[in-house]
Amino acid sequence: MMALEQHIQAKGWTQSEAARVLKVTQPRVSDLMRGKIDLSGLDTLVNMLTAAGMRVEMNIAEAA
Repeated sequence: MMALEQHIQAKGWTQSEAARVLKVTQPRVSDLMRGKIDLSGLDTLVNMLTAAGMRVEMNIAEAA
């Protein structure tokens, strides 16, 4: 979530521009930018990251 927020800021996108690129609504981008992590599911975040041209990697390891 933080990486996507940083990406949006680095691109200089407005929330409306980011919403168009990420294929979500502007209020969804606003929630993202305000850190409301509980409002976005993992699949939504992955879809937005992919739409932004970012690659998602996940590592799974056994707990210590």
